[in-house]
Amino acid sequence: MYTLGPEEKATLVMAYTQTGLLRGEVVTRDSVRINTWLRTDGAPDYIHFFKVQWLHASAGTIKSLAYNELLLPVSQMIGFHAVPPSDEPLDYNPREDNRINKPVEVVMGLFVVKGSVRTSAQTDLVTSLQITHSPWLSVYEAEISSIYLPQMPPLQISMMLVRPMQVAFIPQSDIAG
Repeated sequence: MYTLGPEEKATLVMAYTQTGLLRGEVVTRDSVRINTWLRTDGAPDYIHFFKVQWLHASAGTIKSLAYNELLLPVSQMIGFHAVPPSDEPLDYNPREDNRINKPVEVVMGLFVVKGSVRTSAQTDLVTSLQITHSPWLSVYEAEISSIYLPQMPPLQISMMLVRPMQVAFIPQSDIAG
């Protein structure tokens, strides 16, 4: 396991891959904001999880696995957030001029996220995604659910990160019925 140093904290997080979901603790410096950690120069190549619960889809079934420790390459992650309730601040000022939250659905592996992305008021989602080259994108007021795990109630998250090049976006105006 681990022993926290004087300037460290343990945070319970969830990480999504194309084939599953991991829930576990990560240890970071006190000053690290989990909501923006993966977008910083200090982001690791591997996330070192402790006390891991892993729901993994394989051969048409979903298996629950548990590990004391697990190292997951960040390159395999398609979504990431702190487990609620989290007191992490959002990564924007709501009074920013010319920026608005636009509703969207994100298909993220086994999960669907209903939320919003922050874009220019003058730009549609397609244009915004085309000009944003960040490996991670924030989704706000996210509701995460899965048709593959009907027993899992929808999870409400104030902010999460998704990897835009590995998920699919459905603009709210294009959602059928």
